[in-house]
Amino acid sequence: MKFTDFGLDESLIEGIGAMGYDEATPVQEMVIPIILKGNDVIASAQTGTGKTAAFLLPLVHKLISQPHDAQQINAMVIVPTRELAIQISQAMEGLAYFTSTSAIAVYGGGDGTLFTQEKKALSLGADMVICTPGRMLAHLAMGYVKLDGLKYLVLDEADRMLDMGFNDDIMKIISYLPPKRQNLLFSATMPSRIRTLAKKILQNPEEINIAISKPPEKIKQYAFVIYETQKIGLIKSLLREKTFGRILVFCSKINNVKKLSGELRRSGFSANEIHSGLEQPAREQVLLDFKNKKLKILVATDILSRGIDIEDIDLVINYDVPHDGEDYVHRIGRTARAASEGAAYTLITPAEQHKFSDIENLLGYAVEKMKVPDSLGPVPEYNPGSRKPAGRKFSNRKKRYS
Repeated sequence: MKFTDFGLDESLIEGIGAMGYDEATPVQEMVIPIILKGNDVIASAQTGTGKTAAFLLPLVHKLISQPHDAQQINAMVIVPTRELAIQISQAMEGLAYFTSTSAIAVYGGGDGTLFTQEKKALSLGADMVICTPGRMLAHLAMGYVKLDGLKYLVLDEADRMLDMGFNDDIMKIISYLPPKRQNLLFSATMPSRIRTLAKKILQNPEEINIAISKPPEKIKQYAFVIYETQKIGLIKSLLREKTFGRILVFCSKINNVKKLSGELRRSGFSANEIHSGLEQPAREQVLLDFKNKKLKILVATDILSRGIDIEDIDLVINYDVPHDGEDYVHRIGRTARAASEGAAYTLITPAEQHKFSDIENLLGYAVEKMKVPDSLGPVPEYNPGSRKPAGRKFSNRKKRYS
């Protein structure tokens, strides 16, 4: 389905075209018409399916085509991290470039000047505010945030927000909002606590599920069974034997991020690191360098596994096996975005074999184990135990939520 088939405003279509988009993804095709009708939505879609545009496009269209108070905040998007707030704000800027709509990202970690800028926008009104829970509550406590005219509420990465302990903050923010509004909830997974939250917030929503917990088929997945001391040597070998574009390496610990990033730079690779230990300006600069292709290899903690939209990543490497199957899907989903293809390598030590076996169980198939170069010495066998991956069914379905 083409974006021109949705009946969106011409100025919005112009922005979509300028960004190089033509065909809608499945989640966009299913969600956009529902939002345009005015219904509440609870949508579950894996990373990389285009869900950000799925809610931005119809909301911008409504802000353009329907009356609203320019001196009020008309739409609020609540997200778990500042990185996601920035990403959505940038996506909004591109998609709505030829429209008159305004948006501001509101998140913590900045200086007093940033807080003052946020206060001004929240006091004077904005078409859309993309915010983290803690920062928004800080502004709400001061009494100047204009929410009487709010018509649209979006909770993005809702499962992540609950994982981070934001349930009470979300409900507190909602207590400030007008009861009559359109509510949209997006989550990568749909555990019972998400449904409990949905029942408190949403009104007769339509539910959309798009292939939860299944990596796109375009991603070629491989695993290497090795010892911990062989990891850095293997990564160097892999990067030297084949030419890749941009590469994203995920580590579970900050110490591993620092160690690997330093070793790669000393070996002549264009590499840098991003993790929660860096100050926010430094994190933003590293991410910008990676997006602008000034940096080839980015070594990161799971801070980037969700919600960061970077196109054209050729390879994702799991330096450490992710904690569970959902994290694995989110990590490797950073590659093979849009129409491109990509590869994902996972390094498995003896201590991580049961964990990776659980991931294969979630996927419903075994990931191909690749030969480790002889130069690295003997490697362990892959023998996680007697448990066999059990198949899991995946489906695209649309139904009423109750």
